[in-house]
Amino acid sequence: MASPPHPNLELRPLGNTGLKLSCVGFGASPLGSVFGPVSEHDAISSVREAFDLGINFFDTSPYYGGTLSEKMLGKGLKALGVPRNEYIVSTKCGRYVEGFDFSAERVTKSIDESLARLQLDYVDILQCHDIEFGSLDQIVNETIPALQKLREAGKIRFIGITGLPLSVFTYVLDRVPPGTVDVILSYCRYSVNDSTLVDLLPYLKSKGVGVISASPLAMGLLTENGPPEWHPASAELKSACQAAAAFCKAKGKNISKLAMQYSLANKDISSVLVGMNSVRQVKENVYAATELATFGKDQETLSEVEAILSPVKNQTWPSGIQES
Repeated sequence: MASPPHPNLELRPLGNTGLKLSCVGFGASPLGSVFGPVSEHDAISSVREAFDLGINFFDTSPYYGGTLSEKMLGKGLKALGVPRNEYIVSTKCGRYVEGFDFSAERVTKSIDESLARLQLDYVDILQCHDIEFGSLDQIVNETIPALQKLREAGKIRFIGITGLPLSVFTYVLDRVPPGTVDVILSYCRYSVNDSTLVDLLPYLKSKGVGVISASPLAMGLLTENGPPEWHPASAELKSACQAAAAFCKAKGKNISKLAMQYSLANKDISSVLVGMNSVRQVKENVYAATELATFGKDQETLSEVEAILSPVKNQTWPSGIQES
Protein backbone atom coordinates (compact mmCIF):
# COMPACT_ATOMS: atom_id res chain seq x y z
CA MET A 1 0.00 0.00 0.00
CA ALA A 2 1.06 3.60 -0.54
CA SER A 3 2.52 5.70 2.23
CA PRO A 4 0.39 8.47 3.71
CA PRO A 5 0.54 11.76 1.80
CA HIS A 6 3.53 13.98 2.43
CA PRO A 7 2.51 16.28 5.29
CA ASN A 8 3.85 19.48 3.70
CA LEU A 9 2.52 19.06 0.15
CA GLU A 10 -0.37 21.48 0.12
CA LEU A 11 -3.75 20.63 -1.40
CA ARG A 12 -5.54 23.54 -3.10
CA PRO A 13 -9.18 23.82 -4.22
CA LEU A 14 -9.77 23.81 -8.00
CA GLY A 15 -12.34 26.49 -8.76
CA ASN A 16 -15.87 25.33 -7.98
CA THR A 17 -15.19 21.64 -8.73
CA GLY A 18 -14.82 20.50 -5.13
CA LEU A 19 -11.54 18.83 -6.12
CA LYS A 20 -8.41 19.53 -4.11
CA LEU A 21 -5.23 19.22 -6.15
CA SER A 22 -1.71 18.81 -4.87
CA CYS A 23 0.10 22.11 -5.44
CA VAL A 24 2.63 20.14 -7.53
CA GLY A 25 1.01 18.24 -10.40
CA PHE A 26 2.57 15.33 -12.27
CA GLY A 27 2.91 16.17 -15.96
CA ALA A 28 3.04 12.85 -17.77
CA SER A 29 4.13 14.03 -21.22
CA PRO A 30 7.72 12.81 -20.60
CA LEU A 31 6.33 9.30 -20.00
CA GLY A 32 5.55 9.34 -23.72
CA SER A 33 9.33 9.54 -24.36
CA VAL A 34 8.92 12.97 -25.98
CA PHE A 35 12.12 14.26 -24.33
CA GLY A 36 14.05 11.00 -24.65
CA PRO A 37 13.36 7.32 -23.93
CA VAL A 38 11.69 6.38 -20.64
CA SER A 39 11.45 2.74 -19.62
CA GLU A 40 8.22 1.24 -18.33
CA HIS A 41 9.97 0.58 -15.02
CA ASP A 42 11.00 4.24 -14.66
CA ALA A 43 7.52 5.43 -15.65
CA ILE A 44 5.79 3.23 -13.06
CA SER A 45 8.38 4.08 -10.37
CA SER A 46 8.00 7.82 -10.91
CA VAL A 47 4.18 7.62 -10.66
CA ARG A 48 4.47 5.61 -7.43
CA GLU A 49 7.03 7.99 -5.94
CA ALA A 50 4.82 10.96 -6.81
CA PHE A 51 1.78 9.40 -5.15
CA ASP A 52 3.78 8.33 -2.08
CA LEU A 53 5.07 11.90 -1.65
CA GLY A 54 1.60 13.44 -1.77
CA ILE A 55 1.06 14.27 -5.47
CA ASN A 56 -2.56 13.39 -6.29
CA PHE A 57 -2.92 15.10 -9.71
CA PHE A 58 -1.73 13.44 -12.93
CA ASP A 59 -2.10 15.05 -16.37
CA THR A 60 -1.66 13.53 -19.82
CA SER A 61 -2.94 13.68 -23.41
CA PRO A 62 -3.32 11.29 -26.36
CA TYR A 63 -0.99 13.69 -28.22
CA TYR A 64 2.00 13.04 -25.95
CA GLY A 65 4.22 10.42 -27.50
CA GLY A 66 1.45 9.33 -29.86
CA THR A 67 -0.70 7.86 -27.01
CA LEU A 68 2.33 6.33 -25.20
CA SER A 69 2.04 8.77 -22.28
CA GLU A 70 -1.54 7.70 -21.54
CA LYS A 71 -0.59 4.01 -21.68
CA MET A 72 2.40 4.47 -19.35
CA LEU A 73 0.43 6.61 -16.90
CA GLY A 74 -2.35 4.00 -16.91
CA LYS A 75 0.13 1.27 -15.99
CA GLY A 76 1.63 3.45 -13.27
CA LEU A 77 -1.73 4.28 -11.70
CA LYS A 78 -2.89 0.67 -11.84
CA ALA A 79 0.30 -0.45 -10.09
CA LEU A 80 -0.54 1.83 -7.14
CA GLY A 81 -3.34 -0.52 -6.14
CA VAL A 82 -5.24 2.22 -4.31
CA PRO A 83 -8.92 3.28 -4.53
CA ARG A 84 -9.71 5.38 -7.63
CA ASN A 85 -10.84 8.37 -5.57
CA GLU A 86 -7.35 8.83 -4.13
CA TYR A 87 -5.96 10.39 -7.31
CA ILE A 88 -7.15 12.92 -9.88
CA VAL A 89 -6.55 12.31 -13.60
CA SER A 90 -6.77 14.81 -16.41
CA THR A 91 -6.43 14.02 -20.11
CA LYS A 92 -7.18 15.94 -23.27
CA CYS A 93 -8.95 15.75 -26.61
CA GLY A 94 -8.78 17.51 -29.96
CA ARG A 95 -5.01 17.32 -30.52
CA TYR A 96 -3.45 14.14 -31.89
CA VAL A 97 -0.23 13.18 -33.63
CA GLU A 98 -2.17 13.18 -36.90
CA GLY A 99 -3.49 16.69 -36.32
CA PHE A 100 -6.31 18.67 -34.72
CA ASP A 101 -9.95 17.59 -34.68
CA PHE A 102 -12.37 19.23 -32.26
CA SER A 103 -15.50 17.76 -33.86
CA ALA A 104 -18.12 16.27 -31.54
CA GLU A 105 -17.68 12.90 -33.19
CA ARG A 106 -13.91 12.81 -32.70
CA VAL A 107 -13.82 14.02 -29.09
CA THR A 108 -16.58 11.56 -28.14
CA LYS A 109 -14.57 8.70 -29.61
CA SER A 110 -11.38 10.13 -28.11
CA ILE A 111 -12.46 9.73 -24.48
CA ASP A 112 -13.25 6.02 -24.97
CA GLU A 113 -9.78 5.51 -26.47
CA SER A 114 -8.17 7.42 -23.60
CA LEU A 115 -10.07 5.51 -20.91
CA ALA A 116 -8.96 2.21 -22.46
CA ARG A 117 -5.30 3.31 -22.49
CA LEU A 118 -5.51 4.70 -18.95
CA GLN A 119 -7.38 1.59 -17.74
CA LEU A 120 -9.97 3.83 -16.06
CA ASP A 121 -13.77 4.08 -16.03
CA TYR A 122 -13.70 7.89 -15.99
CA VAL A 123 -11.31 10.83 -15.92
CA ASP A 124 -11.75 13.70 -13.50
CA ILE A 125 -11.02 16.38 -16.11
CA LEU A 126 -11.18 16.28 -19.92
CA GLN A 127 -9.62 19.28 -21.60
CA CYS A 128 -9.83 20.60 -25.14
CA HIS A 129 -6.14 20.62 -26.08
CA ASP A 130 -4.53 23.81 -27.47
CA ILE A 131 -7.76 25.38 -28.68
CA GLU A 132 -6.03 28.24 -30.52
CA PHE A 133 -5.40 25.78 -33.35
CA GLY A 134 -9.10 25.12 -33.87
CA SER A 135 -12.10 27.31 -34.49
CA LEU A 136 -12.99 28.88 -31.15
CA ASP A 137 -16.61 29.09 -32.26
CA GLN A 138 -16.56 25.34 -32.91
CA ILE A 139 -15.14 24.85 -29.40
CA VAL A 140 -18.02 26.89 -27.97
CA ASN A 141 -20.85 25.53 -30.11
CA GLU A 142 -19.83 21.92 -30.80
CA THR A 143 -16.92 20.63 -28.71
CA ILE A 144 -17.99 21.79 -25.26
CA PRO A 145 -21.62 20.62 -25.73
CA ALA A 146 -20.20 17.19 -26.69
CA LEU A 147 -18.11 17.21 -23.51
CA GLN A 148 -21.21 18.09 -21.48
CA LYS A 149 -22.83 14.91 -22.81
CA LEU A 150 -19.76 12.93 -21.74
CA ARG A 151 -20.09 14.47 -18.29
CA GLU A 152 -23.74 13.41 -18.14
CA ALA A 153 -22.68 9.90 -19.21
CA GLY A 154 -20.21 9.73 -16.29
CA LYS A 155 -17.10 9.36 -18.47
CA ILE A 156 -15.71 12.70 -17.30
CA ARG A 157 -16.40 14.79 -14.22
CA PHE A 158 -15.22 18.24 -15.29
CA ILE A 159 -14.49 20.18 -18.49
CA GLY A 160 -11.37 22.18 -19.26
CA ILE A 161 -9.64 24.12 -22.04
CA THR A 162 -5.91 24.61 -22.66
CA GLY A 163 -3.87 27.00 -24.76
CA LEU A 164 -0.88 29.32 -24.98
CA PRO A 165 -2.50 32.70 -25.85
CA LEU A 166 -4.48 33.91 -22.81
CA SER A 167 -7.08 35.53 -25.06
CA VAL A 168 -8.55 32.13 -25.99
CA PHE A 169 -9.74 31.61 -22.42
CA THR A 170 -11.74 34.82 -22.20
CA TYR A 171 -13.16 34.29 -25.69
CA VAL A 172 -14.63 30.91 -24.73
CA LEU A 173 -15.61 31.70 -21.14
CA ASP A 174 -17.50 34.82 -22.24
CA ARG A 175 -19.58 32.71 -24.64
CA VAL A 176 -20.60 29.70 -22.55
CA PRO A 177 -23.05 29.61 -19.61
CA PRO A 178 -21.44 29.94 -16.16
CA GLY A 179 -20.30 26.60 -14.80
CA THR A 180 -19.90 25.04 -18.25
CA VAL A 181 -16.11 25.16 -18.27
CA ASP A 182 -14.65 24.19 -14.90
CA VAL A 183 -10.92 24.65 -15.39
CA ILE A 184 -8.29 26.21 -17.63
CA LEU A 185 -4.76 24.94 -18.14
CA SER A 186 -2.31 27.67 -19.10
CA TYR A 187 1.36 27.03 -19.78
CA CYS A 188 4.48 29.21 -19.84
CA ARG A 189 2.41 32.15 -18.57
CA TYR A 190 3.29 32.05 -14.90
CA SER A 191 7.03 31.71 -14.60
CA VAL A 192 9.86 34.05 -13.68
CA ASN A 193 10.24 35.30 -17.26
CA ASP A 194 6.51 35.63 -18.06
CA SER A 195 3.83 36.27 -15.45
CA THR A 196 1.04 37.52 -17.73
CA LEU A 197 -1.39 34.93 -16.32
CA VAL A 198 -1.58 36.98 -13.13
CA ASP A 199 -3.70 39.63 -14.90
CA LEU A 200 -6.30 37.00 -15.79
CA LEU A 201 -6.61 35.44 -12.33
CA PRO A 202 -9.30 37.82 -10.96
CA TYR A 203 -11.44 37.22 -14.09
CA LEU A 204 -11.08 33.45 -13.78
CA LYS A 205 -11.94 33.59 -10.09
CA SER A 206 -15.06 35.62 -10.88
CA LYS A 207 -16.13 32.84 -13.26
CA GLY A 208 -15.47 30.13 -10.65
CA VAL A 209 -12.92 28.55 -12.97
CA GLY A 210 -9.99 26.60 -11.53
CA VAL A 211 -6.48 27.41 -12.74
CA ILE A 212 -3.70 24.96 -13.53
CA SER A 213 -0.38 26.44 -14.62
CA ALA A 214 2.00 24.22 -16.56
CA SER A 215 5.65 24.50 -17.49
CA PRO A 216 7.03 26.66 -14.66
CA LEU A 217 10.47 26.18 -16.26
CA ALA A 218 9.20 27.76 -19.50
CA MET A 219 9.73 24.56 -21.53
CA GLY A 220 13.39 24.37 -20.49
CA LEU A 221 14.38 28.05 -20.62
CA LEU A 222 14.77 28.20 -16.84
CA THR A 223 17.16 25.26 -16.51
CA GLU A 224 20.94 24.91 -16.34
CA ASN A 225 20.92 22.79 -19.51
CA GLY A 226 18.81 25.30 -21.41
CA PRO A 227 15.86 24.69 -23.75
CA PRO A 228 15.60 22.04 -26.48
CA GLU A 229 16.58 23.03 -30.00
CA TRP A 230 12.98 23.40 -31.14
CA HIS A 231 12.16 25.99 -28.46
CA PRO A 232 10.46 28.94 -30.21
CA ALA A 233 11.74 31.70 -27.90
CA SER A 234 13.81 34.52 -29.39
CA ALA A 235 17.61 34.46 -29.20
CA GLU A 236 17.41 37.44 -26.83
CA LEU A 237 15.09 35.60 -24.41
CA LYS A 238 17.18 32.41 -24.54
CA SER A 239 20.35 34.40 -23.88
CA ALA A 240 18.84 36.24 -20.88
CA CYS A 241 17.60 32.96 -19.35
CA GLN A 242 21.04 31.40 -19.91
CA ALA A 243 22.63 34.35 -18.10
CA ALA A 244 20.16 33.99 -15.22
CA ALA A 245 20.89 30.25 -14.94
CA ALA A 246 24.66 30.91 -14.91
CA PHE A 247 24.21 33.59 -12.25
CA CYS A 248 22.29 31.18 -10.01
CA LYS A 249 24.86 28.44 -10.50
CA ALA A 250 27.69 30.81 -9.53
CA LYS A 251 25.79 31.56 -6.30
CA GLY A 252 25.33 27.85 -5.58
CA LYS A 253 21.62 28.07 -6.40
CA ASN A 254 19.51 26.18 -8.91
CA ILE A 255 17.40 28.26 -11.28
CA SER A 256 14.89 25.42 -11.81
CA LYS A 257 14.09 25.20 -8.09
CA LEU A 258 13.86 28.98 -7.88
CA ALA A 259 11.47 29.04 -10.87
CA MET A 260 9.37 26.22 -9.43
CA GLN A 261 9.03 28.03 -6.11
CA TYR A 262 8.15 31.29 -7.85
CA SER A 263 5.21 29.56 -9.55
CA LEU A 264 4.13 27.64 -6.44
CA ALA A 265 4.02 30.78 -4.30
CA ASN A 266 0.82 32.06 -5.94
CA LYS A 267 -2.06 30.39 -4.06
CA ASP A 268 -4.60 31.41 -6.73
CA ILE A 269 -3.06 28.73 -8.95
CA SER A 270 -4.42 25.35 -7.89
CA SER A 271 -1.58 23.22 -9.20
CA VAL A 272 1.74 23.81 -10.90
CA LEU A 273 2.13 21.09 -13.49
CA VAL A 274 5.64 19.97 -14.28
CA GLY A 275 6.82 17.12 -16.48
CA MET A 276 8.50 14.25 -14.65
CA ASN A 277 9.98 10.95 -15.78
CA SER A 278 12.14 9.74 -12.89
CA VAL A 279 12.07 9.27 -9.14
CA ARG A 280 14.83 11.90 -8.87
CA GLN A 281 12.76 14.53 -10.68
CA VAL A 282 9.72 13.77 -8.53
CA LYS A 283 11.75 14.16 -5.34
CA GLU A 284 13.29 17.45 -6.54
CA ASN A 285 9.89 18.96 -7.36
CA VAL A 286 8.27 17.87 -4.11
CA TYR A 287 11.30 19.11 -2.18
CA ALA A 288 11.02 22.51 -3.87
CA ALA A 289 7.40 22.73 -2.66
CA THR A 290 8.05 21.53 0.89
CA GLU A 291 11.09 23.82 1.22
CA LEU A 292 8.97 26.77 0.06
CA ALA A 293 6.25 25.90 2.60
CA THR A 294 8.84 25.71 5.38
CA PHE A 295 11.24 28.55 4.60
CA GLY A 296 9.54 30.74 1.99
CA LYS A 297 11.05 32.06 -1.24
CA ASP A 298 14.70 32.99 -1.69
CA GLN A 299 13.66 36.58 -2.35
CA GLU A 300 17.20 37.93 -2.65
CA THR A 301 18.24 35.57 -5.47
CA LEU A 302 14.80 35.86 -7.07
CA SER A 303 15.06 39.66 -7.23
CA GLU A 304 18.50 39.40 -8.82
CA VAL A 305 17.22 36.90 -11.42
CA GLU A 306 14.19 39.11 -12.15
CA ALA A 307 16.56 42.02 -12.76
CA ILE A 308 18.54 39.94 -15.28
CA LEU A 309 15.31 38.93 -17.03
CA SER A 310 13.62 42.36 -16.89
CA PRO A 311 14.57 43.36 -20.49
CA VAL A 312 12.76 40.26 -21.80
CA LYS A 313 9.95 40.09 -19.20
CA ASN A 314 6.67 38.82 -20.68
CA GLN A 315 8.25 38.41 -24.12
CA THR A 316 6.17 35.69 -25.73
CA TRP A 317 6.51 33.54 -28.82
CA PRO A 318 4.06 32.19 -31.42
CA SER A 319 2.20 29.13 -30.21
CA GLY A 320 2.53 25.87 -32.05
CA ILE A 321 6.01 24.53 -31.45
CA GLN A 322 5.77 22.69 -28.18
CA GLU A 323 5.86 19.17 -26.83
CA SER A 324 4.47 19.76 -23.35
